[in-house]
Amino acid sequence: PRSTITTMSFGAAVAPAPQLVGSSTSGTTDRLAPQDHCVQSSGNDGISSLRWSETANHLVSTNWDGGVRCWEVQEQGGQIRALPKAQVNHEGNAPVLDCCLSPDGNTVFSVGADKAVRMWQLGQTPPNNVPQQIGSHDQPIKSVRFLKSSNMIVSGGYDKLLKFWDARQPNPVAQIQLPERVYDMDTSDTLMVVACAGRHILTYNVQGQPQEHERKESPLKFQSRCVAAFPDNTGYAVGSIEGRVGIQYATKVPGKDSFAFKCHREGNNVYAVNHIAFHKGYGTFSTVGADGIVNFWDKDNKQRLKGFPAIHRTISCAQFNTQGNMFAYASSYDWSKGSSHHAPNTPNEIFVHHVQDDEIKPKGKKSGYR
Repeated sequence: PRSTITTMSFGAAVAPAPQLVGSSTSGTTDRLAPQDHCVQSSGNDGISSLRWSETANHLVSTNWDGGVRCWEVQEQGGQIRALPKAQVNHEGNAPVLDCCLSPDGNTVFSVGADKAVRMWQLGQTPPNNVPQQIGSHDQPIKSVRFLKSSNMIVSGGYDKLLKFWDARQPNPVAQIQLPERVYDMDTSDTLMVVACAGRHILTYNVQGQPQEHERKESPLKFQSRCVAAFPDNTGYAVGSIEGRVGIQYATKVPGKDSFAFKCHREGNNVYAVNHIAFHKGYGTFSTVGADGIVNFWDKDNKQRLKGFPAIHRTISCAQFNTQGNMFAYASSYDWSKGSSHHAPNTPNEIFVHHVQDDEIKPKGKKSGYR
């Protein structure tokens, strides 16, 4: 039986959401906290994704300028420093839309408008500085993830296909027809969730041969913008362009029902939820939006843990590192106001925030995440 969807509020906004003006917001600061570290050489166009290695504090970004960049990030006593390590570029500097890393942290897989799935071995410079192509779609590719259970790479494109790749073979190991174009997808161990155009959401069991678990309509009434799997594989969070997040359980959890809540809005101004990222240690999560605001949330106790003041630019994506003590976020135009509001001379920046435990740890009855 379908879980009851309830709409609830996490309480009043901590920071007022600003009115967007072009690619800027009316936030007065460029970063969440004064000590947040600004990453050097973050690119010349919109930042489309941020990923951390699971084995070291290596941060990787993808950019609409065609670049895939890697930094080594050091943290000591709350002070953070990011050292640029390397950069590769997709063929023809085609926009890169997403990336992921292998579990050992040695390989970056990236996808984008050149319709190619590419593989970059960190520490190696590929021919012409273009990472090796290991797969392709007939249309631009929006998302890519690594499946630990099968050592396969999965890509989702605007051609309405999921394709599964073994990096040693030129042809896909398998492919799945989807009802619509892929807008975002995520994996956590054996769970994969795919958000498509038309508000379709599909979940799969990816232990071994991928098996469809469920396909449903999004609980949110507007276009899906982002999706993130719970760290414990029991469900996922989906964010929409209309300042709302749905918490959905893919498997029945005693005492837990699916629900939705409003966020990233102020008065009549409603902003897109651009990205959702889970903290692997506590199972709490962040949302970032077109209002230049970052929020930290606890879904189990239905609480907002932290609301940061708005920064003066839209936030396109963000990610916690594996240890959970660093949070990278991209201050970058998200095109939510279209090309007429694009300010070409506006910098696209990445910041790394040192996460205090009391910012992200659940404040309710539970002291950890199970």
